[in-house]
Amino acid sequence: MASGIEVFTPVSHTLFDPAEIISKNGGRPPLTYQSFIAIAGEPPEPVLEEYSELPPVGDTGEYELLPVPTVEELGYGDISQEEIPPFRGGETEALRRMKESLQDKEWVVKFEKPKGDPSAFLKPATTVLSPYLKFGCLSSRYFYHCIQDVYRSVRNYTKPPVSLTGQLLWRDFFYTVSFGTPNFDQMKGNKICKQIPWSENEELFVAWRDGRTGYPWIDAIMIQLRKWGWMHHLARHSVACFLTRGDLFIHWEKGRDVFERLLIDSDWAINNGNWLWLSCSSFFCQYHRIYSPVTFGKKYDPNGNYIRHFIPVLKDMPREYIYEPWTAPLSIQKKAKCIIGKDYPKPVVDHETASKECRKRMGEAYALNRLDSNSSKGKPSNLSRRKMSHGDQDASNSSIAKLLKTSRSE
Repeated sequence: MASGIEVFTPVSHTLFDPAEIISKNGGRPPLTYQSFIAIAGEPPEPVLEEYSELPPVGDTGEYELLPVPTVEELGYGDISQEEIPPFRGGETEALRRMKESLQDKEWVVKFEKPKGDPSAFLKPATTVLSPYLKFGCLSSRYFYHCIQDVYRSVRNYTKPPVSLTGQLLWRDFFYTVSFGTPNFDQMKGNKICKQIPWSENEELFVAWRDGRTGYPWIDAIMIQLRKWGWMHHLARHSVACFLTRGDLFIHWEKGRDVFERLLIDSDWAINNGNWLWLSCSSFFCQYHRIYSPVTFGKKYDPNGNYIRHFIPVLKDMPREYIYEPWTAPLSIQKKAKCIIGKDYPKPVVDHETASKECRKRMGEAYALNRLDSNSSKGKPSNLSRRKMSHGDQDASNSSIAKLLKTSRSE
């Protein structure tokens, strides 16, 4: 204002103002989707102003206007042999993609997030508008109201949380919780995050990160992530579960960092929120429900076309072995020109054994968190800060055992 310039900063990246939602909820962010929806209501209309041209730049003083740098000037070499992601950037592409998606009214009104096909890659089973929302190429409010226009033209359509509008509301939900939760992006000091003693195994982590776990479904997803910077949300669920509570029991923050670096739609609030959810550290607590790294992908793509595309060394593996190539007889492996342990890795863990161990460790962690919670509320806890005697230890174990019996029904 000292220079006579008024700065107006509207909330436009989300459907709602997170601060306003938190204020309506008594100063705390709503921690469930349904409570968020009840408080939020309907989002305001988007501000629609169209411009045919941009205003002139004006006086730049001593600064020189430079052209857009080339790929080479940015430090990248020959990328002609790289697999180019099929997603172009910019507002024009965002609006084209949105219009194309909404033209299929039957698809829009029947959209249910859990029913998408994570193995569909040539024509993804979603709008793939998340990168455009993340970078501001597409207004979430404009998208929301365009979907509402489609809904008004039909009698029946799916409702939140599974509908298309439901997905936009999920986005705002995570924005709101992250805005009102200190240390939302870490386990320690995050009051809504369960404290879980995750393992530290760099070798297993690197195998997951680089798509070398020996489980083709998991590896194909991680290779697609590295090549395209995107994969279907159910594919993300699979690899996140595998890394954390499903098989490897590695800290969700490690996986979050990989997604943050490689995803073209990586959004701080949503990325952290989903990792908290999928590791059963917050929001979702049914840790015994684990995505199989073998059967989950097979039910969508029994022939393994997705795997064959992203892991070419397995392209000639017979379909009955494509998800578990280590079970193929050596003669079959030789015929497919893929020897397991040489051309493609053996599984880094046995899923059946690892998942049972993960369930056990998650159950113990949940029980300890509940005991700590009771202690913080003034109730006596067996987890006293003094060194426990054998009798105290037995009492603690007994309490944990009782809590474990109830944790499955939470």
